[in-house]
Amino acid sequence: RPGLALAELPQVDVVVISHNHYDHLDAPSVRALGTQPGGSPLFLVPLGLKAWMAEQGLTHVVELDWWQEHAVGAVAFVLTPVQHWSGRTLSDRMETLWGGWTILAPDLHAFFAGDTGYSKDFADIRAHFAERQSERADGGFDIALLPIGGYEPRWFMAQQHVDPAEAVRIHLELGAKRSIGMHW
Repeated sequence: RPGLALAELPQVDVVVISHNHYDHLDAPSVRALGTQPGGSPLFLVPLGLKAWMAEQGLTHVVELDWWQEHAVGAVAFVLTPVQHWSGRTLSDRMETLWGGWTILAPDLHAFFAGDTGYSKDFADIRAHFAERQSERADGGFDIALLPIGGYEPRWFMAQQHVDPAEAVRIHLELGAKRSIGMHW
């Protein structure tokens, strides 16, 4: 069970969706968030998911391509490429985009990988944001949320899920100060 029920969450202002797999995009959960007492959060989604969100009755949605940015006040949300795939059924594989999220607030730089296999995307992400992060006194990502789960057998899972050693490599390539393993 989740650590908190949806009803126990504080007001949620923004939800980032990494891709459309059922374990990352649960229809009852997003519908419940959309009807929270303080009003629907803004849902930020990869290309191709806005229509699915509308089918769920959710219209406060912004759809982004890789490297596109959307600001909410002083916070920038950027969809970044990661190595994964999309699909909710056997017939819709790769029809929508997937990605990680870089979140740049004045006092916190965070990275959320969603689901990913290891790729050079993480070195590219660090390079892409290097100038913006060097403006801060200590630079880099303050925290990275890195998925470690479903990684065996490697011959089959390496392209889509990182193992613990690859998560450490991603942590180093992102220049993250701290990382939290998730998704097991």
